[in-house]
Amino acid sequence: MATWRRDGRLTGSQRLLCAGLAGALSLSLTAPLELATVLAQVGVVRGRARGPWAAGLRVWRAEGPRALWKGNAVACLRLFPCSAVQLAAYRKFVVLFTDDLGHISQWSSIMAGSLAGMVSTIVTYPTDLIKTRLIVQNMLEPSYRGILHAFSTIYQQEGFLALYRGVSLTVLGALPFSAGSLLVYMNLEKIWNGPRDRFSLLQNFANVCLAAAVTQTLSFPFDTVKRKMQAQSPHLPHGGGVDVHFSGAVDCFRQIVKAQGVLGLWNGLAANLLKIVPYFAVMFGTFEFCKRICLYQNGYIMSPLSYKLTPGVDQSLKPQELRELNKFFKTGQLKSKKPTL
Repeated sequence: MATWRRDGRLTGSQRLLCAGLAGALSLSLTAPLELATVLAQVGVVRGRARGPWAAGLRVWRAEGPRALWKGNAVACLRLFPCSAVQLAAYRKFVVLFTDDLGHISQWSSIMAGSLAGMVSTIVTYPTDLIKTRLIVQNMLEPSYRGILHAFSTIYQQEGFLALYRGVSLTVLGALPFSAGSLLVYMNLEKIWNGPRDRFSLLQNFANVCLAAAVTQTLSFPFDTVKRKMQAQSPHLPHGGGVDVHFSGAVDCFRQIVKAQGVLGLWNGLAANLLKIVPYFAVMFGTFEFCKRICLYQNGYIMSPLSYKLTPGVDQSLKPQELRELNKFFKTGQLKSKKPTL
């Protein structure tokens, strides 16, 4: 997940709104590639023609163009609770890892981010499982009519724990994910031959894409097993479309390697890597555009189309302080919520 430096000129709700809209748009535009990734991981994609384009074309012909966005609605809906939980957990872990002098190492910061992501994923895990079930089902003969119907059906037919099937792979996958993040961070100065604090916007964007590619490649086998466990169900046609039979996470690893070789654990990686650049490009672009609108609304810049600062406005003031200051100049008195001595 991309992160941005916190801008004190935005309120908490504005930051969450900007990040949510950016995430929803980037997810929606790359949803066909996500669908191809999940189908390849589960094993639904069969035949000679393999790859993201062949998978997308097959779904288009069989179920119609709207099927390319199967599961995207629940993916977008889980953004806001997932982001809120992740932010709250990250702050707790940062406090936990900070030393007595108020310093935190880069490794501790990466671990805090990874643990926060893991906590938010576990809390919202049922929505991720439902997304997988909606993707693998046939829209013309659906087993689930929507998000709520999928939740209630899985709960009634398979029990509450079925909503968390494969969640242990999320915990295991966090280890290579953190190692990949640290690996990329430690070599950034060697890659660009310069200090990190002088990286340009384009270099930082390339760093995010590189880190995403490395971390997702390293943790992809765990994600593949997780998808198979999410999709597998005796109540679905063809057992959910899973191409191997297994009794648990360890057995799933074993059966994939036995049937397809070690590289079978990386089925769908090509489609997953293809979506990285457009995903983060749309996310960064949308976030910056929404941010400019909020800054213009708050009175810090002159136009939402540029970052030209409003003359005479102290950019270090928070939105509430700036509003009270403007009210003071208009009415001649500064109203404060807190009583002063």
